[in-house]
Amino acid sequence: MNLEIQAISGVPEITPGANLGEILQQALLESGMDTLPTDIVAVTQKIVSKAEGRIVQLSQIDPSPDAHAIGRQCSKDPRLVEVILQESRRILRIRGEVIICETHHGFICANAGVDRSNIDGGDAVSLLPRDPDRSARQLAHRLGCGIIVTDTFGRPWRDGLLDLAIGIARVPPLLDYRGQLDPQGYPLQATALAAVDALAAAAGLAMGKVSKTPAARIRGYAWTETASNIQTLLRPYAKDLFL
Repeated sequence: MNLEIQAISGVPEITPGANLGEILQQALLESGMDTLPTDIVAVTQKIVSKAEGRIVQLSQIDPSPDAHAIGRQCSKDPRLVEVILQESRRILRIRGEVIICETHHGFICANAGVDRSNIDGGDAVSLLPRDPDRSARQLAHRLGCGIIVTDTFGRPWRDGLLDLAIGIARVPPLLDYRGQLDPQGYPLQATALAAVDALAAAAGLAMGKVSKTPAARIRGYAWTETASNIQTLLRPYAKDLFL
């Protein structure tokens, strides 16, 4: 397998209500790139959220008593904490300035995905898309290829951040080797690779964090279209060893 991952340049600043599929299509054209049905386009959560209007001005937030209490505990703006609480199904840990949450989607991440970076430099914050899979399906329909919506996550027991998939369309979430034999003839019993997360991480390297290239085309990965969704990758409570 020979993977080619190329950042898509020329994506302008995205504003609420923008037709993101049309914008990406134009950016691909201006970059001299096309998309085949077997390609995958990775797009950052931030531009999806901007296009969908998932931006909140903290000046319009009235923090609750709980938000004030948690804000004092972790030295955060209580208005920001209130938004985090609204975006959370539950709070799992608070340590220092970090609030580890489970979002309404089921993602475990810092601050429920509420983020101040790459917005407007003021008191605006971005939220995760309400339904990242639906966002991915809409882009897949427009671009005619697979889509992965990515976001940056920390990892337990390891330093450093990594881009992971939070929404997918058409692309199978797992590369399942279970039942196949290894080179020594032993049957594999638990080897199901999180392929879309691996692709998201690789695309994140190509896109970078400060280069203003929030999308990348992935070519050369062999996959078969399926009615996929990100929930397949979320481990159920009954199988979680740590929460």
